[in-house]
Amino acid sequence: MIQTITTTDALAAYCARASDAPYVTVDTEFLRERTYFAQLCLVQLALPGSDDTDAVLVDPLADGISLDPLYELMAAPGVVKVFHAARQDLEIFHVDGGVVPTPLFDTQVAAMVCGFGDQVGYETLVRKIARAPLDKSSRFTDWSRRPLSDAQKIYALADVTYLRQIYESLVAQLERTGRTAWLEEELSSLTDASAYVVDPSEAWKRLKLRTNSGKTLAIAQELAAFREHYAQSRNVPRARVIKDDALIELASTKPRSLADLGKSRLLLRDARKGEIADGLIAAVQRGIDMPADKQPKMTEGRDRSALNSALADLLRVLLKAKAEEAGVAAKLIASSSDLDDIACGAHDGLWATGWRREVFGEDALRLLRGEIALSAEGERVRIVPV
Repeated sequence: MIQTITTTDALAAYCARASDAPYVTVDTEFLRERTYFAQLCLVQLALPGSDDTDAVLVDPLADGISLDPLYELMAAPGVVKVFHAARQDLEIFHVDGGVVPTPLFDTQVAAMVCGFGDQVGYETLVRKIARAPLDKSSRFTDWSRRPLSDAQKIYALADVTYLRQIYESLVAQLERTGRTAWLEEELSSLTDASAYVVDPSEAWKRLKLRTNSGKTLAIAQELAAFREHYAQSRNVPRARVIKDDALIELASTKPRSLADLGKSRLLLRDARKGEIADGLIAAVQRGIDMPADKQPKMTEGRDRSALNSALADLLRVLLKAKAEEAGVAAKLIASSSDLDDIACGAHDGLWATGWRREVFGEDALRLLRGEIALSAEGERVRIVPV
């Protein structure tokens, strides 16, 4: 029978037991379609072993329950917290509990280091490592509704029970190949608390703007900041305030009155009146009034006028060959944009640091300097010194 924890005392007792374990597997179910901040609806936990009492569901929506014991466990330095594709889960724990779970192990990232491909899904790892099928039929159910069905509980618990076997298998593979440090290097960005804090003044950078006009960018910055503040303070999705395409339209048309705002083709009806409309008009005015030396600028990309397309193609071949040789997902080593940068003469970038330099970067720079060539032998690519 699946155990569901609904009281603080029961949670504290489980977390006390978990604090003596080498690791705990963790997953969450949440909703964020109707809110700015994700609504935590369920937490799944499992300890090493196969006993039914080792795996539980925690109901954050139960009357009177406090998740403080859980947050203390997430911060416990002696217990590894194991997630799959952890970023959204970590954001929830940081926002709700003020803690980023550490030490951390993300099986999706570890699987990429171990050569399972780019952003491998949990279902794939369950099939390949645990040799079991996974029922995903309850994936898109409403996790805020109570009571939870037996099917929902079974689905939710499977996200942490198989995770134990996956974790142990990946740890063994990392130790065997000497790549534990590689994974730690990758996980450092996930455990950086600043990654989960949205600065309203920086929100405009997520927009797909196609202009270098300082005035237009200033208006977009102010509109995006207003949207962020409004959505956060009322816990509503950004798109409920103003959608991206409408925001970009207003940055271009620069409305100064309700009448001007009413001419927008893309603005939602609720944004044409009341405090949203007033806020949008005020934001536009702040952008218009912004001094030229304070206006934001688009981040300049690397000059691609010197791009050697033939070299870029060779780098893609080299990356594929080195990734296959190392058994690492190519996407984790370098992006297509990185390869174009190298073909323009770049000597810096994430690809040129740490384990990536060892696996690919050194040979990429040698190819750039003309010190090596590539030859094909059947399906294999061979590096030839020049």
